[in-house]
Amino acid sequence: MANPFEEYDDLDELAVRLKAADAGERSVAVMELGHSGDPAAIALLGTVIADPDAGVRRQVALALGEYDGIEAAAALARVVVDAEPSVATAAADSMAELKDAAAADAIYRLVSHASGFVRMAAFRALKELRRGESLKPALEALRDPDPSVRIQAVGVVGFLKLEESIPALKAATCDADANVRRAAVSALAFSHTQIAADTVLRALGDGDWMVREIAAETIAGHGGVAAVDPLIAALADPFWQVRLKAVRSLGRLENARAVAPVAACLAHEQANLRKEAAAALGEIADPAAERFLDAVRDDPDPDVRKNVRWALQQISAKRAVS
Repeated sequence: MANPFEEYDDLDELAVRLKAADAGERSVAVMELGHSGDPAAIALLGTVIADPDAGVRRQVALALGEYDGIEAAAALARVVVDAEPSVATAAADSMAELKDAAAADAIYRLVSHASGFVRMAAFRALKELRRGESLKPALEALRDPDPSVRIQAVGVVGFLKLEESIPALKAATCDADANVRRAAVSALAFSHTQIAADTVLRALGDGDWMVREIAAETIAGHGGVAAVDPLIAALADPFWQVRLKAVRSLGRLENARAVAPVAACLAHEQANLRKEAAAALGEIADPAAERFLDAVRDDPDPDVRKNVRWALQQISAKRAVS
């Protein structure tokens, strides 16, 4: 059987090159250790975490990103606290690529680090690992003074999809930072409880348009007639991006009451909104939409015209089986 590490099987030679006087040579050796795929290379990479050259240390962070598991996570946890931002950022990116849930054990100690960046990187990594043990520190971090940490903590809570976290996510939708509120509204998509639906509906009135945008998108997942009127009201939002997400959600809800309000968006100057409005009318497939669609068959945008034709086909198909 062929050796899977045949091209890089001389780790002893690479270990020697890690001690070379030239930083460029050390950096290449580090890169080859990463490409080798040999788990034994992780220990060697750990020996140059404190290399005097920042470029070498950054390459170490990137090389460790080729590996998974608790050993790689432990090494990255040492690199992510590097004083050089480019090194710490590379380590944070590599940590976020970890997939082995066991790696979380090496990251938990970072959630109380003095650096907000390190805490943020820790929760960013824990989000992907989806360990139940991450819920407690993530809930505590929703009170962290650094909004970037709170955002990632919300992500951890949302990825775990535990109904017990709904009250905390609801509270986070009132956070002083708009990006935290947006993340919390998005995280509530997993829950079909009434409290989650009510919270997302309330977010349609948030003072920040990006929060309203994500709320308009998220509410469709909760379904129900109760969302129709608030979404129709959102079609008057001053930001077309919010209107676009509201149009998409109204299409998914397939409520005929939305035909005329959605059809009004066919005259908007933004082609993307016109395109989505046509698609939504096709999803609703109510005959009342036919006259609105007929009027825009010659829209100047080809994507809009394509969706108009598709929507008219959907209405015809529904009429044929009714």
